[in-house]
Amino acid sequence: MDKRLSVAIITLNEEGNLPDCLASVAFADEIVIVDGGSTDRTCEIARAAGARVIESIDWQGFGVQKNRALDACSAAWVLSIDADERVPAKLRDEILYAIANPAFDVYEMPRRSHYCGRFMRHSGWWPDYVRRLVRRNAARFSTAPVHESLQIDKAVGRLQHPLEHWSYRTMEQVLDKINRYSSLSAPVVLERGRRPTLATAIVHGAAAFFRTYFLKRGFLDGTHGFMLAVSNAEGSYYRYVKAMLLLAQSESKQRADRH
Repeated sequence: MDKRLSVAIITLNEEGNLPDCLASVAFADEIVIVDGGSTDRTCEIARAAGARVIESIDWQGFGVQKNRALDACSAAWVLSIDADERVPAKLRDEILYAIANPAFDVYEMPRRSHYCGRFMRHSGWWPDYVRRLVRRNAARFSTAPVHESLQIDKAVGRLQHPLEHWSYRTMEQVLDKINRYSSLSAPVVLERGRRPTLATAIVHGAAAFFRTYFLKRGFLDGTHGFMLAVSNAEGSYYRYVKAMLLLAQSESKQRADRH
């Protein structure tokens, strides 16, 4: 039985996150990095750590890029993580045990996410199970531009120890990600045949706040729970506002073309 493990990471200007990430997965037999065109020291840091770096700049979304990383791996098992994630020792041991005694082709694990100074315990951010350990060729990531996940029609195993996610260290990072992710996901709204309006954006933003702060018990996270609920509301609001503007631009162009 092949017990080797590849770690797959996609990167873009991750020189600040990558050293700690690589150190946490140094136990793997192989580390493969698919880089989307970094202009900082990301690739240099990766190669110095012994990782194999593949430069792939024709960005088509997170799902496509992660599938490219999966395809480049050679071991029987692949752990797919992001540069801002860390594998603590207890999760490392659990992963190695699962590989040595496989009962499933895909495993999910809980994820602890950091938000502006603390790890969240509610707000929909815990336990936040993510599918990351996969027997190579047993599953693929969805091709969604954001919020991709491993797709499989069989039972999924569950690990107990958490993956650490250093997602937002500062409010500047929060605002930057809201902007980037809302831009990436806005076209998806239109691809689903929806015709968003300002009212749509307001309703979705309010619903995101209510879901995070009340239904997901964000109020138990105190000040940070309220901040996160507002962030989620903003992300949803801007996604639909941007989709509304894209739709208006498309229709204006169509009218101009007819004349």
